Amino acid sequence: ELAAEQIRAATAQWQGVQEQSSKTVTVAREISERIAAEAKAFAEFMQKANDQEKATLRLEAEKLRRGEGQWLQVLVHLLDHVYALQQAGARSGQPNLEAQLSRFREACYDVVRRVGLTPFEAPSGEAFDADKHQVVDGQPQPDPGTQIGQTLAAGYSFQGQLVRRSLVSIQSAVPEEPAVEAQVSEEPVAESPAPEDSVTNSTLENEQSAGTSPVEGVEPEESPRTASAAGEPFRLES
Repeated sequence: ELAAEQIRAATAQWQGVQEQSSKTVTVAREISERIAAEAKAFAEFMQKANDQEKATLRLEAEKLRRGEGQWLQVLVHLLDHVYALQQAGARSGQPNLEAQLSRFREACYDVVRRVGLTPFEAPSGEAFDADKHQVVDGQPQPDPGTQIGQTLAAGYSFQGQLVRRSLVSIQSAVPEEPAVEAQVSEEPVAESPAPEDSVTNSTLENEQSAGTSPVEGVEPEESPRTASAAGEPFRLES
């Protein structure tokens, strides 16, 4: 009977241990499920926060890029006016004014180079490059290798990237010398001077027809026609 009582007590204890183990397993499962849910919620929260932060950063970057483009356009327009002013000074024929405007333009170029904006011009006679040069709207596209005549507006690059190509004029392919020769050929050619004998003969004939004597100091006699022309009546000699 004592052994049976002990066996019943041990069996009851094992049942209690089993119940506690089942409860522990259930609680542990609930905890793990709760942890998984919390981890999932945290991951979703971090994903949303990351997406929102990326959207905010993307918006700020777009604003900065738009603002950068706007002030680049403002600088380019200002430098275009400065370049036009310097060109006007160069055409004015006043060396002092041209030198002052050139120094002013170089000072403005030095300022914009500090922020990464680099102006560039096309020297006269340089070969035309469609990647760096452009012509005025309405003009045909020049062939590669065509020589540039003059820079009308400077080009610009910002931090190594091309912002605008330089505006140039193309040298005329037709030379102007034939036109000058044609104008010269149209001018009347001066007649060669007549020989001395012919000049003398023509002078004598003119003087005789005018009624003057080729010999100085001797007055010629008036012919009837000359007298009649002078207003005197014509008389016949008897």
